Amino acid sequence: MSRDRPVYMGPRLRRLRRDLGLTQADMAADLEISASYVALLERNQRPLTADMLLRLARTYKLDMAEVAGDGGAEQTARLQAVLRDPMFADIDLPALATGDVAVNYPGIAEALTRLYTSYREEHLALADRNAGDAPREEAADPVAESRRFLAARRNCFPALDDAGEKLAAEVEAEGGLAGWLRARHGLRVRRLPGDVMAGSMRRLDRHRDAVLLDDGLDGASSQFQLALQIAYLEMRATFDNLLKDGQFASESGRRLARRALASHGAAAILMPYGAFAKAAEAKRYDVEALARQFGTSFEQTAHRLTTLQKPGQERVPFFFLRVDPAGNVSKRLDGAGFPFARHGGSCPLWSVHRVFERPREVVTQWLELPDGQRFFSIARTVTAGGGGWGAPKVERAIALACSAEHAHRLVYTQGQAQEEPTPIGVTCRLCHRPRCMARSAPPIGREMLTDDHRRTREPFGFEG
Repeated sequence: MSRDRPVYMGPRLRRLRRDLGLTQADMAADLEISASYVALLERNQRPLTADMLLRLARTYKLDMAEVAGDGGAEQTARLQAVLRDPMFADIDLPALATGDVAVNYPGIAEALTRLYTSYREEHLALADRNAGDAPREEAADPVAESRRFLAARRNCFPALDDAGEKLAAEVEAEGGLAGWLRARHGLRVRRLPGDVMAGSMRRLDRHRDAVLLDDGLDGASSQFQLALQIAYLEMRATFDNLLKDGQFASESGRRLARRALASHGAAAILMPYGAFAKAAEAKRYDVEALARQFGTSFEQTAHRLTTLQKPGQERVPFFFLRVDPAGNVSKRLDGAGFPFARHGGSCPLWSVHRVFERPREVVTQWLELPDGQRFFSIARTVTAGGGGWGAPKVERAIALACSAEHAHRLVYTQGQAQEEPTPIGVTCRLCHRPRCMARSAPPIGREMLTDDHRRTREPFGFEG
């Protein structure tokens, strides 16, 4: 605790008392003070002294850190993140005032944070319903629902990160994931041929007390599936609590969101937030080097980099995209505020669509959007499946992009001068760049030029 000014912890003290099922009179008797003094402490009309803090910890057998907390640092960081939204730009919101609200009125701070999250989710749903090239029923599509749920929260779930760090320490103490499953749940890990697994990569066999894995999985995939099983066993309550605030029109949408949360939890076990964030900075976000350090795949590691926005412990914010050779987008994760297309494919000028010609090679590119925003991206192909001769596999490409202002922190820009950025658009229907031969559709709201006397080089000539 700071010695510079008195410490007021009224709301936290009130919550502690209620959690213990005590009245003010009960707590006063336990602490040998008057009930009126407890009331003054809870209303922040008296500071909590070091002696009183120690008395609380001893009386109720509490960890001192649990009573003192972090001084509201995490709640303050979360509230400040909300108040950085551009719609609050014209309001004077001093950092000290924000901190006072978060520390002294944590309930109000939490309510504002939840309200803002709901606002973002509704905002994204409205964008989906009004998208010019989106079918009317898209708003109820389960994939769109799951993506909105993740996007509204910037793919950041501190509760899962905290749980993952705790489990990672337990796993290490038990000598690994298989040892932890055996010690904590009495489950053996068995690897079986693909035909025996009947199409499953992983299956929990309660009858034989075993976690069954397809023996065609590589090391990183096997570890991830075991971590995923642990997440489902240990984080169910956290999943349910996070999904409670989601807005889903279908059960499938909720299940897809739950699957995404489970994957986040598994990644948090294999790549614990604190250790991974520290390593990411030390290795300058070298995805391959990080993957080797944590025994994960290139895609798993790139995915984890998009989640490092825990309030107060933020790292470089990334946007993640995964596409197949036909340009179908199978995954989008946004931690960087990248204005990607919610419907259809992304811009064909983005290198993520061309790396199939250079398999397993990391390709870098500077990008510029029509509004002048600049980003830096890396792209590389990844392979799923395989594991034996004739085993089916699929080749995909993934891209990680961050704002140009953060690019200097990445190893991929080391010793390189910034190149001329490639002008790209969000999607053809929303891009108004007049000189683009890669355009697949004219922009919304622009009149096409007649071809009677002149034909432009671009597929769609439109009035400037």
